[in-house]
Amino acid sequence: MSGRQRIAIVVGTRPEAVKLAPVVRELQRTRWAEPAVLTTGQHGTVVRNTLACFGLRAEAALDPPAGTGGTAAAGPVTELTAGLLSGLGSRLSAPDVRAVLVQGDTSSALAGAMAAFFAKIPVVHVEAGLRSGDARSPFPEEAHRRMIAELSDLHLAPTHAARRNLLAQGVAADRIVVTGNTVIDAVVAASRGPRHRAVPELRGLEQNSAPLVVVTAHRRENWGEPIRRVGRAVAALSRQYPDVTFVVAAHMNPAVRTAIEESLRGRPNVHLPGPIPYDAFARLLSRSVLAITDSGGIQEETAAFGLPILVTRDNTERTEGIDSGLARLVGTDETEIVAAAEKEFAREGVLDAGKPNRAFPRPNPYGDGRAARRCAAACGWLLGLAPRPPDITGQETR
Repeated sequence: MSGRQRIAIVVGTRPEAVKLAPVVRELQRTRWAEPAVLTTGQHGTVVRNTLACFGLRAEAALDPPAGTGGTAAAGPVTELTAGLLSGLGSRLSAPDVRAVLVQGDTSSALAGAMAAFFAKIPVVHVEAGLRSGDARSPFPEEAHRRMIAELSDLHLAPTHAARRNLLAQGVAADRIVVTGNTVIDAVVAASRGPRHRAVPELRGLEQNSAPLVVVTAHRRENWGEPIRRVGRAVAALSRQYPDVTFVVAAHMNPAVRTAIEESLRGRPNVHLPGPIPYDAFARLLSRSVLAITDSGGIQEETAAFGLPILVTRDNTERTEGIDSGLARLVGTDETEIVAAAEKEFAREGVLDAGKPNRAFPRPNPYGDGRAARRCAAACGWLLGLAPRPPDITGQETR
């Protein structure tokens, strides 16, 4: 691939794979880029399967960091980050790497940014500028994203609110490009694409006309009793609404999965399939009536389908969803979760069998589905190989 510039893309977790896959594909379409995906082993097989949903595979892969077993940071954060930094340091020091892309706020993203910085390679931060305002919540992601900002040469902000956060941190305006969020590109493509892998536990659900609610839980600050409260709230809702189907897409971490599922086993209208392949998950979201989650990425993905969402956290860096009225912060109090769900179910037509989601009447606050194209163009601009793309305009990201 003579004449192409090698760009390393660090992928550690499933959300990173989802949000970076559209960027990799856009880089592949350029005349100047040679994208190389490097997986860290943080989410192991799940990442490989997610990349496969988009027709991608890693060029190189690190062994799972010690203490994680290839799952989501099961070991202490310090051990995880140290192991990732050590592994990435040798991989990213190659002289032909012209830039390193990291996404979001994971330990893999932080280690990738640090390793690139130490190797004097420009760092491009996809989904830059999210802030909760509390350095300890979400933990450790809020601190990660602030540190990554200090190391980055190009900040690809998903919204204008994220741009304002970066400016407040002292980032130069000419180092920020507002792109929209690449997850919108990803979730729409996955929901419309071919089925890559069947999920036996979900067989028949896509043809079932019953109203569907998707539930997930994984945030570190919710581990233990808070996640158990979420499980008990979903159990109460399943008893109260026997004609509604609840799909609990549990995390790959066994302790997290056990905590939410212990109150739900044996409920006839509750499905517990464990982790779901991304394309199947995107299709579930596209036909759901409500999501209950503490996930940051799902707060964005649901907006692509006009899907209301109850956020089981005390704060969120995805304030655009709150402002638009799509998302509601409910914390992990059982009574609050049940009451908020009851309010959503009471809306006219929501529980009508066979009735698809109605499009949310306002613009998607997270983008227009062309974010990956802007991200790729911005990388070319950083390297002096393409013009700077214009910021996304309109109210969808304000």
